[in-house]
This record gives sequence, structure tokens and C-alpha cells, in this order.
Amino acid sequence: MAIEGEFLGGGHEVGRLGILLKCRDQRMLFDYGMTATDPPQYPAPAPPIDFMFLTHSHLDHCGMIPWLTARYDIDITSTGVSREVGVLLMEDSVKIGAAEGYPEPYTSEDIKIAKRRFSDIMFGDTVDAGDTQVVAHPGGHIPGATMYELVDRKTTLVTGDIHTLETRLVQGAKPVKCDNLIMESTYSGRNHPSRLKTEYSLLKKIEEVTNRGGTCIIPSFAVGRTQELMLLLKDSRYEFWLDGMGRKVNKIYLRYPEYVKSAKRLRQAFRKTREVRSVHARSRALKGDIILTTSGMLDGGPVVSYIEAIRDDPKSAILLTGYQVEGCNGRKLLETGTMDFRGVTERVQCEVLKFDFSAHAGHDELLAFAKGCDPEKIVLMHGDQREILAGDLRADGFEVLLPRNGEKFNL
Repeated sequence: MAIEGEFLGGGHEVGRLGILLKCRDQRMLFDYGMTATDPPQYPAPAPPIDFMFLTHSHLDHCGMIPWLTARYDIDITSTGVSREVGVLLMEDSVKIGAAEGYPEPYTSEDIKIAKRRFSDIMFGDTVDAGDTQVVAHPGGHIPGATMYELVDRKTTLVTGDIHTLETRLVQGAKPVKCDNLIMESTYSGRNHPSRLKTEYSLLKKIEEVTNRGGTCIIPSFAVGRTQELMLLLKDSRYEFWLDGMGRKVNKIYLRYPEYVKSAKRLRQAFRKTREVRSVHARSRALKGDIILTTSGMLDGGPVVSYIEAIRDDPKSAILLTGYQVEGCNGRKLLETGTMDFRGVTERVQCEVLKFDFSAHAGHDELLAFAKGCDPEKIVLMHGDQREILAGDLRADGFEVLLPRNGEKFNL
């Protein structure tokens, strides 16, 4: 089985992923997302395709699906939890685009069409894509994240985003023996500190801030990160509040308990959490210990008003827990001590710290995962420093391809 591939986006960069594979005259697309920069970045227009597979619902993997289903008569294969979260993110993307004045790549009507085109799959299921069988495997990362194994005379594994270590929220991804491996490389050249040490450091900082009379604002991604932090905080003595889209994602995760490590613990965390449902509750939350809120990169959402309220208070702290992409408000805050409040750049006087709660495999984990898959060829994607990981893999005898966006490759 010869496969011809091309990245429509997300090849030599993190974000806007689109993997186009041609197999036995069938065109398959894995993910089709946008990068939520200012302005947003989109992948190259997809040609007509026969099958579409979604690995997981972060905007850089699912954000352009309505553009696709508005043009082509195709179904989208994904887990049910990825479908529901994906639709939520797409709807939010349209609202943000309208508020920011960006040209809309699709409309709310296009999202309704997309919603009807999803076909659910569960881990372990096999679906036919022409003469090729496609098997779903758990990808770690977030609930419902899926790796897809293409089975023919040779096998090809497409990882999407993966995390190989167990977290409080999900189990880690396990290697799948294959002939070809198309693998993410977001953290090529970088390893994460021990998750337990990171959790301990965050809890110690929260204790320090609350003891001095301050409030902790923890900006967190609504999908995955918010729930992991709630699981961490549920057994603590702190009063913590949740605001933003994370509340809706919580309800979706409760409907799909099979995709989380412990639905029981997640329900306990939800019960311990105080939800912000009104303007009055927002002012009450500021008198509590901790506020978990979107957006994780400080580019809009409730977090901006919370930071406005505490930015001149040296006793309070902003504790970042996620990747801050180049050009976002969170990156600006880390690098300059300032951020934009409704178009005006202001200095932030409260404490600002970043903690590494990444849901991606680090360099050594990616290396171990690839060795466990033991492929003949490896294609690295979704990384801006792929060469470092490629060097280590080649030193171990693997053939590694590093195609840029728009460059054809053969497997």
C-alpha cells in the first residue's frame, strides 16, 4: 500500500493541522483546524476528500471542519465526546470572530451542517475507508483524543496530539506496532518537569498567595486543563470558583464517563467547585481563594475582567498553566509584564508565574513512544523544532521525514 501525503497545515509548525493522505485512490483527511492567533491562521484549502477523521477537539485540530462539510459530501469520524466539544468550540469561534471583526471562514449555518455529519467511533472500533481499515486507539492528551491506525498490506499510525503519561484526567497513550508513524513533535527538544512536582509547586504557591490575603487567578483551557486542575484542587481546603466555557465542557465529560480515568473523582471535583453563573457571583468569586477561568491564553473571556480587578494588588497572583502561543496576551504578560485590556496596554503589578501542565508528550516520551511503535518510516509533524527529535530518532536507525506544509511525501 503506497501512501502519498501532504500537510495542509501544521507540518513544520504547531497549530492549524490538516493531514491529507491518499491511499488506494481514496483521499483521507486527518484533522482540519485553525490557529487562534490575532488574526487567526488557517490551513490550505482542502481538495475534495472521501473520508475525514478527527483526532480530538482542540481548535487547531477541529476548527475548520464546518468549512469542509459546507463544500463536500463527507462524514466526520470521531469519538462522541470530541464531536460535542468540537461543536462547542466551533460555535465559540464564530462568536469570537464576529466580536473581533475577523472575516468568517464559515457561518453558524455551516456549523449546523457539520453537526449532522459526525459519525461516532469508540476506542477499539474499526471502520472501513474504501479498502483500508481504520482502527481507533486512545491518544491520552484529553478525553476522547484518538490515534488512527490504517491497516492494509502495511500499517500506518496517525497520532494527532498525544500524551504517554497518566494524568489525573486520562490514561496515557500506548505505542502501536506499525510500518509508518506520523507523529506530533510539539515538544521536540524539550522535556516536562515531573507532574507531581509541578502540582506540588502550584499548591505551595496557592498556599503562599492565600496566606498573604491574595486571590489566585488560574487561566485554564476549557477543554482538559480546567478539569485536571479541578481534580487537583478537589481535596484541598481552598474555595475555588469556575467561570467560562469549562462549565459546559464539564457537562459533556459527564455524558461520556468512559473517556476519563475516574468519572467518580471527576463528579466529586464538580461538586466541590463553585460555578460563576451571574455578575454577582463574579464579585463573590474575587473574594474566594482561586478562580479557574478561560481563556487560557488571556485573549478574551472572563479572565480579562478578573485580572483587571487584581492587577494592581501585589498580594494576588496570575498562575498560568498552559502553553502561551507567540502573539497572545499571556505570552505578552510573561515577557513584558503588560497585557492588553480592551485594546489598551496596561502594566500588571500582581505576581505572575507559569507552571508546566502540558498535555503533550515531552521529547524523551516521544522518543520512547516511537521506539515502541518500531516503524520503518517516521513523519514528524505539528512542531517548530522537529529537527532535534529527528536527530535522535535517526541516531537510533529510523528513517525520518520532515515535510513542510504543501510538500508531498510518500510512505
